[in-house]
Amino acid sequence: MQFKQIVGQDGVKQRLINTVKENRVSHAQLFLGPEGAGGLALAVAYAQYLSCEDKQEDDSCGICASCRKYEKLMHPDLHFSYPFFAKHKDDTAITFIEQWREAFLASPYLNLDVWRGYLDAENKQANINIAECHQIIKKLSFKPFESAYKVLILWLPEYLDKEGNTLLKIIEEPQPNTLFLLVAQNQDQILNTILSRTQLVKIPALGYDEIRNHLIAEHNQTENNAAQIAYLSNGNLTEALAMLQQETKGYHGLFVQWLRLCFANKGIEIVGFVDQLSKMGRENQKNFLCYGISFIRECCLLMADAGNLVHLPAAELETAQKMSGVMNISMAQAISTALEKAHYHVERNANPKILFLDVSLQIISYLKIKPIPQGNQYISN
Repeated sequence: MQFKQIVGQDGVKQRLINTVKENRVSHAQLFLGPEGAGGLALAVAYAQYLSCEDKQEDDSCGICASCRKYEKLMHPDLHFSYPFFAKHKDDTAITFIEQWREAFLASPYLNLDVWRGYLDAENKQANINIAECHQIIKKLSFKPFESAYKVLILWLPEYLDKEGNTLLKIIEEPQPNTLFLLVAQNQDQILNTILSRTQLVKIPALGYDEIRNHLIAEHNQTENNAAQIAYLSNGNLTEALAMLQQETKGYHGLFVQWLRLCFANKGIEIVGFVDQLSKMGRENQKNFLCYGISFIRECCLLMADAGNLVHLPAAELETAQKMSGVMNISMAQAISTALEKAHYHVERNANPKILFLDVSLQIISYLKIKPIPQGNQYISN
């Protein structure tokens, strides 16, 4: 993995490169950023740069023996640890290394749900068990074989329970030239004893333009489709890439139609519309609700005179402007909260007919918080 293959994060890349050039490489670092920001990809690219035999000014060479092994995740001084779904108490990350390589090489922006798909997870809970902790200690008790550094990349240390305390000594007093790179999404869920022993590398969410441009350049998306996916993903490239596998067109029309029916309180037609939504499939239902949440959020920005922060295609922006003229922020916030709760329950396999009918009734009540001018032009197509 080279830095040039990672979307955005130019500032983080440069800081990491500078630590190598200035010989300021901390032996324990925590790459902390939201899902889809590229933390895992950055950690691998950083490790490859450290081990590269012909470092370039701003990246690894990509062609030396070390880089070629890193590209396949098969360098003898590169080790991974990650949550898995153990079948036996002595299972460790090595048990699933082939699946891990396949998953990462398919997409370095994987999340736990994607990783679960490569394993026979059944109903098990993911964790990093005590056997894996002992395996980490064993692997890192030796000096590097080929490179200047032996590197362990620990993905999602949030899944280390109390057993993680067994790693404290080796994190604090590692063998010479041993590097720990922890890649996390939620700082509050990491053991404080581990957190206090690491140097923090903050990774921001990707920008709207970064995701949109990547989808156009690398995934042959049209300007409109890339814009809608970037808008829906809210800075999460993992989510954006997942949306490429789904039908993302038509969410605006569907959402506006839903609002129109709720505004007019057309009960029979709402029931028919809910039936249509219930047949969309869980992923499309989630994306539809994500669109609605994002669209309402943009309306709130317009109401707050922050139109410069709005990212909407022209037709959708026109609709949002009309809505913001007749809807107040309390209405919008109530609707957004209802949509967020619905998204939560869709993820947990709630009955879609009951769920969407209930949300429809809530929206009807919220739209009647105050009198609304006659004519529903603000929710027309």
